[in-house]
Amino acid sequence: MQVPIVDLKRQYAAHKKEIDDAIGRVLEKANFILGDEVKDLENNFAAYCGAKYAVGLASGTDALIFTLRAMGVGPGDEVITTPNSYIATAVAVSSTGAKPVFADIEPDSYCIDPSKIEKVVTKKTKAIIPVHIYGHPCDMDKIKAIADKYKLKIVEDACQAHGAEYKGKKVGGLGDVACFSFYPSKNLGAYGDGGLVTTSDKELYEKIKVLRDCGRRSKYDHMIIARNSRLDTIQAAILGAKFKYLDEWSAARRKNAALYNSLLKNSGPSLVCPSEKENVKHVYHLYVVQVANREKVSEFLFKNGVSILVHYPIPIHLQEAYKELGHKKGDFPVTESLCERALSLPMFPELTETEITYTADKLKEALKAQAK
Repeated sequence: MQVPIVDLKRQYAAHKKEIDDAIGRVLEKANFILGDEVKDLENNFAAYCGAKYAVGLASGTDALIFTLRAMGVGPGDEVITTPNSYIATAVAVSSTGAKPVFADIEPDSYCIDPSKIEKVVTKKTKAIIPVHIYGHPCDMDKIKAIADKYKLKIVEDACQAHGAEYKGKKVGGLGDVACFSFYPSKNLGAYGDGGLVTTSDKELYEKIKVLRDCGRRSKYDHMIIARNSRLDTIQAAILGAKFKYLDEWSAARRKNAALYNSLLKNSGPSLVCPSEKENVKHVYHLYVVQVANREKVSEFLFKNGVSILVHYPIPIHLQEAYKELGHKKGDFPVTESLCERALSLPMFPELTETEITYTADKLKEALKAQAK
């Protein structure tokens, strides 16, 4: 059996007519830049997240960059985030001229540990970027208490967490601003790059709208130096056609994760399955286990037709790109331990019970082989 890590063709096949029709409508109108479909997606996604406004952008990375710029973050400032994320989170901070400052993660949720945040707050700190990693929401009440105490902005990095919930509320409306990615493999994915910002702060909303459109307020009236970062109308149309199924797909991901958990329980100390904290709804963008002897386990799974990935094997603070920050191994031990052991198993809504069972069986076989 061959089990893909993700299969986008299955989703397209299931909704082909709706997606094709959505693309066709854009082609017929020939309104390719900031067309009606962009505005419709912005309005619908903002309402879904419990926010007043949304702005479509060219990528999730740009969503983070433009948000920080709109907040006035720049050279000499610091922004606190996690070393356990895709590097774009830190790069967004660096792109403004500010410095990313890291706080280690919780050992169970893999999200930023609120108890570590306050220790790295300084007079230069302007914002906190909690990353809802793998689809698990951060502990936003504790983070908000710190932000309020030091008058800091909160930027949710929700690029992996479309539809996730914290205490009954969707991510995307829990901080000052939230940033989403519509990269094709995301829980709500376009057929190319795309991103979006949600906020209830009208001033920030207006600033981000100007920033994404070459700094202009009318066709040839430019307020500030900026560049283009607009969500394509065709991508917005595709996302609009798929958006109505997001909750259904999230439920399927959660069902798949529950089956994995059931099949893999009692597999011994060499395997740690993902957990879900109380009062949250994890949407499992990734199903990440921790394994001993990851290289050999991965090799066994590949040989038996199971596609896996290792997400973020090098934590951000140990990346060559950030050597100037002066971090060394051991600075963030929880993150470093996870990065050495993390293994992403196949996870997407259309994954079958047979495929999950086969994957779990082969993983257990791999673990037994390593234990001998």
